[in-house]
Amino acid sequence: MAIGYMLFGMFGLALLNVPIAVALGLVAIAAIVLVQGADMLPNLALTMFEGASSFPLLAIPLFVLAGSIMNASSISRRLIALASALVGFVRGGLSFVVIGASMFFAEISGSAVAGVAALGSILVPAMRRKGYSKEFAAAICSSASSLAIILPPSIPMILYAVMAQQSVVKMFVAGFGPGIVGAICLAVAAYVQARRYNFPVEERFRLSNVWLRLKEAGWALMLPVIILGGIFGGIVTATEGAGLAVVAALFISGVIYREFDVRALYKALIDSGTQTAVVMLLVASSYLIGGFLTEAQVPQQLAHAISGITDNKYLILLMLNIAFLILGMFLHSAAAIILVVPIVMPMVLAAGIDPVHFGLVVTLNLAIGQQTPPVASVLIAACSIAKSDIWETTKVNLPFIAALFALLMICTYLPGISLALVNLIY
Repeated sequence: MAIGYMLFGMFGLALLNVPIAVALGLVAIAAIVLVQGADMLPNLALTMFEGASSFPLLAIPLFVLAGSIMNASSISRRLIALASALVGFVRGGLSFVVIGASMFFAEISGSAVAGVAALGSILVPAMRRKGYSKEFAAAICSSASSLAIILPPSIPMILYAVMAQQSVVKMFVAGFGPGIVGAICLAVAAYVQARRYNFPVEERFRLSNVWLRLKEAGWALMLPVIILGGIFGGIVTATEGAGLAVVAALFISGVIYREFDVRALYKALIDSGTQTAVVMLLVASSYLIGGFLTEAQVPQQLAHAISGITDNKYLILLMLNIAFLILGMFLHSAAAIILVVPIVMPMVLAAGIDPVHFGLVVTLNLAIGQQTPPVASVLIAACSIAKSDIWETTKVNLPFIAALFALLMICTYLPGISLALVNLIY
């Protein structure tokens, strides 16, 4: 009953255009005061600070900053040129360029919004000049950028690992298989659309051109090697790897390419600070709700209620998929993870569901949620770049949403796709 009242209050505030982070904080404070008394108010600020000061969470602003540095320099352009040389010969080649470039960018920034901002500003105008509709350009950029949610170093994965008390590195390893399968699913959907609408071929495949673009983007391609190699090699933690990403991005863009100055650094700092503030305020506010619900034993009550319906882990996963798909339509991915994961984890563990597998299921659901209005943060960012209507773009985006949903079903009921590499290494 408590969680019902809290969700009702939160959605009510959200409908009044109150920011999600503020709505979470207000609902949590109201619940704590009503149940535990006003004497608890002096402790709330300390509780919020404690929730936002976890060491693994320090990786979030650093990865966001690395993405902003890439966006402000020529690194994004070089990666796009390489992707075009590799896959531009296919009909509808620019669609495949978007998918390939998004995978490159995801391996560095970990943020879907940063990806669509960096790549969309370059690729959407290019697609428009080639005759693609602005709705299709926004749709493919939006859906492809969501690969950043499942490919390491995914920021939602970091949040899930902290909330579920799991290894960040294991979550990163688990994301490789689903990320590659997801890119293939999106590519199939893009090719079907290209054949249907007779989209043009971007450029003829030439090995000399591939070699030229590879040399130009060589240092940019070193970024994911440095970051992920350091993390998976045990040289640095995920948080230290995020700091390494910033240093490497600054060195490559400023020293190697010499295309990054103080003005660009200032812009990158402002952009990354704004994005980080939104996420960390969500974390701090949600920590209040998590603490209250834990003390009220809501997770245990929920687990008991669902176990009374079924103890089949696949049916439980089905119910959780439905719940997260609905929540993803109304909540930012960070808010959904922080609010819901601590509540359902006791039930997930009791049902024998691997927590790393469940983390992939959660992040895939939220990747779809970022494409489905009314919240749809990534889709809205793409539409603002393409200057397209969100509902018209959503219609065009349906085949790509279907591809992401197919990936969700594959990963939910074939856990080996996400766990095979984890089991092999660990």
